[in-house]
Amino acid sequence: MIEAIFFYVFSVVLIISSMLVISARNPVHSVLFLILAFFNAAGLFVMLGAEFIAMTLVIVYVGAVAVLFLFVVMMLDINFASLRQGMMKHLPVGGFVGAVLLVELAWLYKSWVIQPEAALRALSPTPDPSAVTNTHALGQVLYTQYVYPFQIAGLVLLVAMIGAITLTLRHRPDTRRQNISKQVARKAKDVLKVIKVETGAGVS
Repeated sequence: MIEAIFFYVFSVVLIISSMLVISARNPVHSVLFLILAFFNAAGLFVMLGAEFIAMTLVIVYVGAVAVLFLFVVMMLDINFASLRQGMMKHLPVGGFVGAVLLVELAWLYKSWVIQPEAALRALSPTPDPSAVTNTHALGQVLYTQYVYPFQIAGLVLLVAMIGAITLTLRHRPDTRRQNISKQVARKAKDVLKVIKVETGAGVS
């Protein structure tokens, strides 16, 4: 009974916070709701016995990614009012894409087939902790059966990182930049002056 109560509490808060991520007007509030969603998702993973995934979700996503998003949103001087001006113009296209995704998800849910032996496997969903740890079982599945999707996900993240760098790269003419070839070609006589000072004379 207690596990069911915690499950519904985590699930409801996760759903509400995820909806507030995309509906909040302030981007800082969106990031804070995203952190709340990550914490509740980690709680659900702990209830499922996947404590390694839960800790990874908290340490990596909450401790690094979400905090990075928060600092980027707070530090960038972005006029969000001007960004929202053209939103209604693209609303029909966005609504059409959302409707297509909703139909695909409904079709996927309708065509979902439960294997007959799934009920037998549900009786022992997790292996014996003394036989194999959660981290070992996750690594064995991830790097054997799903090694190619894992590599593809890495390539997708690499492309996203390159795209983010390209979109935010700005060339300012008034910024002083380093010229390596000019520095290497410099000679000592151009930047250094040797003065011979006699003893006791000093330099005027």
